Amino acid sequence: MQIRTWLASIFLAFFTVTSFAANKAVLLNIDGAIGPAVQDYITRGISKAATDGAKVVIIQINTPGGLETSMRGINEAIISSPIPVLGFVAPSGARAASAGTFIIYATNFAAMAPGTNIGAASPVRLTPEEKTDDKKMDAHEKKAVNDASAYIRSLAQLRGRNAQWAETAVTKAASISAEEALKLKVIDAVVKDAPALLAKADGKKTKLNGENATIASKDLVIEEAKPDWRNKFLAFITDPNIAYLLMLAAMYGLFFEISNPGLILPGVIGVIALLLMLYAFQLMPINYVGLALIVIGISFMIAEVYMPTFGVVGIGGIIAFVIGSIMLYDSNDPHFQVTRTLILLMSTITAAFIFLVLWLVIRAHQRKVVTGEEAMLGAQGIVISAESDQILVNVMGEVWTVKSDNKLSPGQRVTVVEAKGLTLKVQPIEKE
Repeated sequence: MQIRTWLASIFLAFFTVTSFAANKAVLLNIDGAIGPAVQDYITRGISKAATDGAKVVIIQINTPGGLETSMRGINEAIISSPIPVLGFVAPSGARAASAGTFIIYATNFAAMAPGTNIGAASPVRLTPEEKTDDKKMDAHEKKAVNDASAYIRSLAQLRGRNAQWAETAVTKAASISAEEALKLKVIDAVVKDAPALLAKADGKKTKLNGENATIASKDLVIEEAKPDWRNKFLAFITDPNIAYLLMLAAMYGLFFEISNPGLILPGVIGVIALLLMLYAFQLMPINYVGLALIVIGISFMIAEVYMPTFGVVGIGGIIAFVIGSIMLYDSNDPHFQVTRTLILLMSTITAAFIFLVLWLVIRAHQRKVVTGEEAMLGAQGIVISAESDQILVNVMGEVWTVKSDNKLSPGQRVTVVEAKGLTLKVQPIEKE
């Protein structure tokens, strides 16, 4: 009897957990620029929600835009999702600009909160004249705009939304409010919060993996899935400024370890920074010409130390370093560029360090030699003994065997005029 009671309790608990999991909506939040970390968070969030048996996924958006590659990765996850994905621009005052517009168009059901806006989806930054005249754009810009226009049209046709306005948002950087978006059929509803969104989306027809489906979102419990430590770490190292600093730490750490074997600490820091940099760079749009210019610039500045060229190579290295830093990321989004302040700061620190080392090297070369045969020239000593076959002189606290063209006597002061091996040639300071 007791065993039956235990089995019943276990079954009831399992049924309760399963029922709860099957009656929830998972909320994913995009708040800020869209990059590799956001892509990882959204794609893994959708996959986990589907695995856990959630009915729908809500993606709440407030973004100025981001990387095209990350946006496309998010859209692929949305379109291939086995459960409906609802897009929601919120809270009031939020926006779905640039990449955010594409994500809203990809969702199964799109809504906006009052006081929000959507649009400005141009893939490149254009001047006002270029926004109205495509003849002023170069071939690269035209290619990017045409590709983005075709992509957003395909999303609009997939979800039955306004394709004409979507194309205008790309080619003319148009932006509209929530109420205007609803009138133009850019979105499906204007709601104040996530529960209202679930109520509005319930019963709507959509397509999941090409098959007709109905959204069942009534009375679902909303469960927010926050970024975990893995996602936070990824967001940290894929920050353009952090990745830039990791690259410099790797270069200088390895340089100091190679030039001074046995220090260990610079080598350890350099290797760790190098691995983190490589991981971050393979997720980000890197301009390898810019990266090459940075490497060449640092190499030139280091070369200035070993073969002084009166600053010519060093100054060239600084110029290459600055240009490479500006070109490092192949993105038009200002959120994925190294800040000018950081570039100026690191360029100044690097140049100051290199020229300080150069100054110390030049100063060391100008110092009088104090060791070796060269240091003996001009040194003074006192004759200890002056036998015919051997003359001994005390020079710099040491006894040396010397030769001289002059006759010497004990106690006489002499100066060294030549040094060969262990034999010195001297001459008297004063003739007696």
